[in-house]
Amino acid sequence: MLIRSILVLAVLVLAACSDDGAPPAQADTGAAVSVPADLPLGTGFDFYVLAMSWSPAYCEIEGAGANQQQCDEDRDLRFVIHGLWPQFEKGYPEFCATGEPDRVPSSLGRDYTDIVPSMGLIGHQWRKHGSCSGLSQKDYFRVLRAASDRVRVPAEFSMSNLPAQMDAMEAEAAFVGANPGMAGDGIAISCTRGMLREVRICLTPSLDFRACGDVDRGGCRATNLEVPEPD
Repeated sequence: MLIRSILVLAVLVLAACSDDGAPPAQADTGAAVSVPADLPLGTGFDFYVLAMSWSPAYCEIEGAGANQQQCDEDRDLRFVIHGLWPQFEKGYPEFCATGEPDRVPSSLGRDYTDIVPSMGLIGHQWRKHGSCSGLSQKDYFRVLRAASDRVRVPAEFSMSNLPAQMDAMEAEAAFVGANPGMAGDGIAISCTRGMLREVRICLTPSLDFRACGDVDRGGCRATNLEVPEPD
């Protein structure tokens, strides 16, 4: 009985010390979530680009000009959602006129700060991109959440596996391998100053993976990109 009690106590201690998962505003490396059956469908564009920013690279590149809410040393963020961007096959709309207010109320926006790291970014994404989705603010952010849930971040980007450097094409292949239905011509890597900065994934209005030639061709093809660690 004493041995059993010691073993139970040890299990409880280990559980308390373990990593509870990704911190706020993290894209998780767990299984992707299926698309809700009642997903609102946007109109007036051809497809979405889900832009997932590698937060340590953004913070290092932008320096003093970076969003301090995102780059606070206590946050230790990895992938965050930069935005969900309506696209045409050639080009994209932006800053569209709507009957919705420009400002995203905090009562709505705060529900999404676990994946988009600041109210400032939430508001900017609505004004520049969400306004062109044909959706209300409420529905646009519902779709943004569903798009974030749709994508599984590959294990290569977990802290235990994170490489110091990665080729852009290796990063693409890792996402393709972790997400059934995604193909190499439906994803692009963005790089700046030799760092892997962003992953851009193309989705239909119903959030199926799809090809996007212009986006794919505009992606980074660099080798040995730095992948900075969270602080």
